Amino acid sequence: MKQQSKSRVQQINEIKKLIREPFLFISILVIFYLLIVFVLFPIFQVFKTSFMIDGQLSLKNYRDVLRQSYYIRPLFNSILLGLIVATIGTFVGFVFAYAITRTPMRGKGIFRLIATFPMVSPPFVVALACILLFGRSGIFAGAIGNIYGLTGLTVVETIAYAPTAFLALIGVLQAIDPSLEEAAMDCGASRGKVFSTIIFPLALPGIVSAWLLVFIQSLADFGTPMILSGNYQVLSVQAYLQITGMFDLARGSTLAILLLVPTVIAFYLQKYLLSKKSYVTVTGKPTSATIKNLEWYIKYPIYAMCFLFALIVLLFYGMVVWGSFQKLWGVDSTLTLRNYVQMWKIGKKYIKDSLLLSLIVTPITGILGMFIAYLISRKQFIGRNLMEFSSMLTFAVPGTVVGIGYILAFNNPSFLMPVTLTGTSIIIITLLIFRNLPVGIRNGVAAIEQIDPSIEEASIDLGADSGTTFRKITLPMITPAFFSGLANCFVRSMTAISAIIFVVSGRWNFITVAVLGFVDNSQYAQAAAMSLLLIAIVVLALGLIQLITNRLGKGMQSFSIIE
Repeated sequence: MKQQSKSRVQQINEIKKLIREPFLFISILVIFYLLIVFVLFPIFQVFKTSFMIDGQLSLKNYRDVLRQSYYIRPLFNSILLGLIVATIGTFVGFVFAYAITRTPMRGKGIFRLIATFPMVSPPFVVALACILLFGRSGIFAGAIGNIYGLTGLTVVETIAYAPTAFLALIGVLQAIDPSLEEAAMDCGASRGKVFSTIIFPLALPGIVSAWLLVFIQSLADFGTPMILSGNYQVLSVQAYLQITGMFDLARGSTLAILLLVPTVIAFYLQKYLLSKKSYVTVTGKPTSATIKNLEWYIKYPIYAMCFLFALIVLLFYGMVVWGSFQKLWGVDSTLTLRNYVQMWKIGKKYIKDSLLLSLIVTPITGILGMFIAYLISRKQFIGRNLMEFSSMLTFAVPGTVVGIGYILAFNNPSFLMPVTLTGTSIIIITLLIFRNLPVGIRNGVAAIEQIDPSIEEASIDLGADSGTTFRKITLPMITPAFFSGLANCFVRSMTAISAIIFVVSGRWNFITVAVLGFVDNSQYAQAAAMSLLLIAIVVLALGLIQLITNRLGKGMQSFSIIE
């Protein structure tokens, strides 16, 4: 009873504090409304539609789907593909991370750049390169068998998602102090013994988290299976075809929910393991030193694998460059610029729409993400955990589910959204904002937790409200995280496909949809040209954001020195 009364008193005090700060109170209400409308409501609509038959609640959709191998096989295919890609991708990512953090390999910066380059392009760009290399008219046609199926999907998704595992694992391995290994070897332990008893156990939570993250990405991938799946049907494509081909929203929603189950389980397993952080050593600040005198039988195989993967990445993207200048791929290899001219004539509206909408989405997502991170990290209010959960939900939900949810939620007016958004730019903008919001929030939370709360408390004690404190104190101090979130948001917006393809229209379209259209029409040279333009735009934007971040970082450092 005493605990209940204390919690009630705390809740009353929290409400009083919010009432005394109207800006904060109104901001929280507005954010809750936006999260309910653009995150929870669309997902609820997918669940609701999957249980509806002729306006009545029913399990018939699930019974029909689970009884027919036509629907069950894509689910198992998706899971099998995810298991294979996650295992190989995590292994490749670990080898790269180990080489950079634990060996004296030369050119680490170059290898790191190559390893992460696939992240600046949509996965289906790698799929296009795979067709140019190993397709029926490819240079190495038939070298790896039929690429339109599990083989091609595995190769492409491994190249596309291994960088995710690499970035996750390099931080884990850097956190392990090399002095632990040196001490073990000084005591007579072999290199294999050190790896099996020190490095691997400490890195295991990070390895599992990276594996689950790649597994989620593979399950949610839409563009690559749309191009390369062939007879190997996967659930994300089947849900899309059920809606766009069969016009069966109920059955498509049911398939989307089946896809949602394993991805959400994997997401929360990954989040749980990452939150444990049991791989971090508590021996002080980790050093960046590498183990010296690495045996040749360890060093050279690692170097060989890194070199092989880097070569494959360069080969695939080099093929996209070369293919973009072919007059007619597989028929006439005469070099020409005609593909770029035709691509621009056909796709300039797609390019302009993509740039305009991404430039609108990016700053809104960045500011909103930082503000929600500030509320979650620094403020106590009723529903704070719900805000954190709902704001992170779209990261765990596959794009196919989100896209279907937006169709169902905003195709007709409702009590939450009294106007129809389908066919407008608003539906694309809001989808991209709330689809990309979780990464910005995580970046913001990590940055804010490094700031002493007493600085913000002093500002409030001197009379500033929460809005002023956030704008003038917190936001300037988290500038690097803010611009990192902007960079991530812009890349994800420009390369989006799985959710976007459901909400584009004749009035507003996206460059990724245009590339898929070129591939569907077997216009591979034009698809390659537009893919290169997309990559160039993304790389240029990342360079500009990095330049701004570096300059602001130096300015903030100078300011702190003066103070």
